[in-house]
Amino acid sequence: MKLYGAPMPAPNPRRVRMFLVEKGIDLPETRIDMIKREHKSEEFRAKNSLGQIPTLELDDGEAISETVAICRYFEEIKPEPSLFGRTAIEKARVDMWVRRMEFVLMTPVGNYWRHFHPYTAALLTQYKDFGESNIQAYANAQKWLDRELETKPFIAGEAYSMADICAQSTVDFATWIGLPIDPEHKNLTAWHARVSARPSASA
Repeated sequence: MKLYGAPMPAPNPRRVRMFLVEKGIDLPETRIDMIKREHKSEEFRAKNSLGQIPTLELDDGEAISETVAICRYFEEIKPEPSLFGRTAIEKARVDMWVRRMEFVLMTPVGNYWRHFHPYTAALLTQYKDFGESNIQAYANAQKWLDRELETKPFIAGEAYSMADICAQSTVDFATWIGLPIDPEHKNLTAWHARVSARPSASA
């Protein structure tokens, strides 16, 4: 199989790389040059019609896209260590927190990146006021997550999970584009130090 992705700071391909490290799965990443728009080529769109990465191409030619779907595939073929939960409630809890990380945490970061950051100005029509408004939205998300982490070591509870991978890849990308963690958020800062100490953080 082939895993198509891109290096840091791209957060979505990094999620899968982090997941594979946590699973102990050795699958080299086939790099796609996003600057050259290789992910939008006709050849690549035959694998993923949306022209997005990461994309996992299986040995039979079928392609799976979307980070969580790719990671779920690997969870099924290598269940341990579990990163999506084992019991019904654990699985539901991880799913809940993955969606929260994508919608509450990643959405304002993505909107800021697309509509306010100077690097993306040449790629689309930016709505600067909207982009700038997401600075406060991300600040609010940090404040909320800091409160949630007051009583637990990881995003979904006592165990490290896919929710932490989604959160860390988002927070690190946000820092790279100029939206760092507010140092007043002690719980969020401590969580980030915990997950950053894991080998998967270097993926």
